[in-house]
Amino acid sequence: MDPNEIKKMVKQGYSEVARTESSCCSTKSPCCSLSGVAEKISKNIGYSEKELDEIPEGANLGLGCGNPTALASLKLGETVLDLGSGAGFDCFLAASRVGKEGKVIGVDMTPEMIEKARENASNGGYTNVEFKLGDIEEIPIADASIDVVISNCVINLVPSKDKVFREIFRILKNGGRFIISDMVLLENIPDKIKESAGAYIGCISGAILKKDYLDTIKDSGFEDIEIIEETNYPFELIIAMVSSDEMAAILKDLDISMEEAKEIAESVISIEVSGIKPF
Repeated sequence: MDPNEIKKMVKQGYSEVARTESSCCSTKSPCCSLSGVAEKISKNIGYSEKELDEIPEGANLGLGCGNPTALASLKLGETVLDLGSGAGFDCFLAASRVGKEGKVIGVDMTPEMIEKARENASNGGYTNVEFKLGDIEEIPIADASIDVVISNCVINLVPSKDKVFREIFRILKNGGRFIISDMVLLENIPDKIKESAGAYIGCISGAILKKDYLDTIKDSGFEDIEIIEETNYPFELIIAMVSSDEMAAILKDLDISMEEAKEIAESVISIEVSGIKPF
């Protein structure tokens, strides 16, 4: 698919998520409004009840595939950047960890998400969080100004992942680090899935092989690259997020059986990966 078309459809998909406050949960129709889906997803991928209670209402849209904030070992006074910050979920968790002496910046390419995140920040009384509209292939942040970069299931949506990691390298201070949750592949998926707009928005067809993902990070200049954790995203949870009619429509649209869908899902995993910009 053309990179500009990919960005356009991702922006449209997540604009709809922001407007409806629903999870990105369907390859045929990427937004749904099942009650409790966001909370169920978040608990499944590692967020605690305490963390879910800590954030403003409306900040959790169930869009992640891990909990990078929990693994970032954030310190008081640090400056943190969240790439693809959505409604601000991880930014608000990071804000409490860096304290008033620190700062958290969220960058997202969707105006509706930025508007929602700023509203959530205002409602929650967060004074050390700001949100910027921008493309993470060209991050609107000064060189060597960030201590920690986090991101949650976003880089897989970007056409040029190498550009993103070069940008992360540019904006991090020497000795700075990143902790990223993302979706990668254990083996290639069928072309008909890769070419599906809905599957791209649903975080599947944009994912690349795990080895290629790690090579991209290494080629960007990072050291001490480590996969902290990798997990399968339960197919049962994916099924639970859509109605039987929606699932039938998805399978028909992609011309695959339920068994084929399950096999494809098993080749997609979530990883928590970290790296350091050398001094």
